[in-house]
Amino acid sequence: MSVVIRLSWLAIALTVTVAFGATPHPRKQKGRADRVAIPRKPAIEADAINNPAQHDIKQGTNGSAVVRAQILLARAHFSCGEIDGDFGTNLRKALDAFQQDRQLPATGVIDAATWAALNSDTAPLLTSYTITEEDEKGPFAPVPADMLEQAKLPALGYASPKEELAEKFHASPALLQALNPKADFTKADTPLTVPNAISMPPAEKAANVVVSKSESSVRAYDAAGKLLSFYSATIGSEHDPLPVGEWKIRGISRNPEFHYSAKLFWDAKDPDATAVIQPGPNNPVGLVWIDLSKDHYGIHGTPEPSTIGHTTSHGCIRLTNWDAVELASMVKSGTPASLKE
Repeated sequence: MSVVIRLSWLAIALTVTVAFGATPHPRKQKGRADRVAIPRKPAIEADAINNPAQHDIKQGTNGSAVVRAQILLARAHFSCGEIDGDFGTNLRKALDAFQQDRQLPATGVIDAATWAALNSDTAPLLTSYTITEEDEKGPFAPVPADMLEQAKLPALGYASPKEELAEKFHASPALLQALNPKADFTKADTPLTVPNAISMPPAEKAANVVVSKSESSVRAYDAAGKLLSFYSATIGSEHDPLPVGEWKIRGISRNPEFHYSAKLFWDAKDPDATAVIQPGPNNPVGLVWIDLSKDHYGIHGTPEPSTIGHTTSHGCIRLTNWDAVELASMVKSGTPASLKE
């Protein structure tokens, strides 16, 4: 039986990806003979990521130490979304939640005390992976932004093998490329170095879920009030605000169809347009839909993990596909969901 999803959600965002370690291009200013170089990001190095002896890092930092922190926080179930080597607002929020949960000084900096807590996880930070024939199976095709054009596709799969592999390891394509600068992502049997970020969901089931608009987060708690997981999220907008209140989870749909109804979208060009968009990771609601008792609202995945926490939505709560899948494994029909400012 196919699952019909009708909701008031859509976020169309343009993101610009800058490759790690890209060669700077000098820029000549008008009327001047000197040349100004564009700053380059620090190189991403496996040895540096694996090294537990790290200096303090704060928001605005990028590089190997940030990758290490993102992987360790993700394995502790404090997700900043996509692992990309940039210490932005998502990582800062995950860090704040981790320091609070571990009763560490709330410095907003990954300092010696925080590194010590993170480094209690001694598993390797990176692991080896060989591209398989299945990884290259596809089909791969660009996904159009227009919903009616998306509805013409037989499935909403990945645009490329690199996108598929990056999502598999919870990383940005740019970080995957930086870790494997000479790799051909289109060929099976190609060896890769990838973030060792995949972990089992918390053993405990969630007794309640709390969505915070101000923190752009989703938290899951057990029956004793212990924080089980923290996820960076995209939540609501001016036109479609978060429906603050006490709700419940009504059900879970994995690999769902998306039933587009333009009348639910304030910015739709044709208010009478409707479409059925097929399942897949680049479906507008990603790989899972967690239905809320508020009609047309849910917690779900996204086709654009890099936009989490950085754009608005049409009212719903978006997570990366991997975070949404993990949360779906922890909740059930009837689980309370508190939506807060």
